[in-house]
Amino acid sequence: MNTIQRIIITSGEPAGIGPDITVQIAQQSWDAELIVVADPELLTDRAKQLNLSLKLIPFDPHASLETHQPGSLKIIALPLSHPVKPGQLNVRNAEYVIRSLEIASDHCQQNITQALVTGPVHKGIINEAGIVFTGHTEFFAERSKVNQSIMLFVTPQIKVALATTHLALADVPRAITQNKLKTILRLLQLELCQKFRLTNPKILVCGLNPHAGEQGHLGREEIEIISPALQELRKEQINVIGPLPADTIFTDNRLRECDAVLAMYHDQALPVVKYMSFGHAVNVTLGLPYIRTSVDHGVALDVAGTMHADASSLAEAVKLAIKLVNPDKD
Repeated sequence: MNTIQRIIITSGEPAGIGPDITVQIAQQSWDAELIVVADPELLTDRAKQLNLSLKLIPFDPHASLETHQPGSLKIIALPLSHPVKPGQLNVRNAEYVIRSLEIASDHCQQNITQALVTGPVHKGIINEAGIVFTGHTEFFAERSKVNQSIMLFVTPQIKVALATTHLALADVPRAITQNKLKTILRLLQLELCQKFRLTNPKILVCGLNPHAGEQGHLGREEIEIISPALQELRKEQINVIGPLPADTIFTDNRLRECDAVLAMYHDQALPVVKYMSFGHAVNVTLGLPYIRTSVDHGVALDVAGTMHADASSLAEAVKLAIKLVNPDKD
């Protein structure tokens, strides 16, 4: 049986390092067919700036699948709206970024490609262009018409999921309800079993407040929302532990005894994840009808086009995407 899969890549914000790291990973061998959605001239110019060779081949969905050849890249050509200078954002190219995400998502939903890997985008410039954009996770969930998605960070040490994603901190408590937590944890348990082949995964759950509320003295969300939700899930044989204080949940002893952690909000988890594994962590969106992975960093405008961009996280995202679409392959 042919196990070669097609992985579609979006190179993200054209003024950032997305094009740089896309060109860099194209220099490697991959046990999959890589296709990028991008402006051909953008990638060709960036390759020249990096002194790297790059042969762009128009993607033909009807052609036989073949593994990626170093120095080449299949491409779905998408013209830029305005010429790009590395490091300089331009609102006129925001639509280009969004259109690349639409094309890539649609190819996966039609099973033309089996996984999607995204480079970094700049949320600010997209919103300045008048396009409401919270983040990749929310965008792909809406595009795929799924009711619930989860942002999961996979590192060499641990898997960390988020109960809420890109919200202002003041909005987080209102967003955490018993029903939402139960829905998220059911989906997290299911995806850990299906995508990562874990049996009865053990999930540690953070409290929302300092010291997990200190028996109600520092907040009652743990008593009134989180604990009752976890109690119901345990009756369903879902292996959840908590709520636990976030300041000790990421210690070595705790992490050794679990398969994943659920944090209540973005910055409860991400500082730890990035301290542990910046450049090697992979962002995975759970709940989509296809595999989606991403880098763990931003657009790095200051090093775009300078040969100083590090492609490690994008390479890890591609590796994990290939592994997740072939979970039974050694």
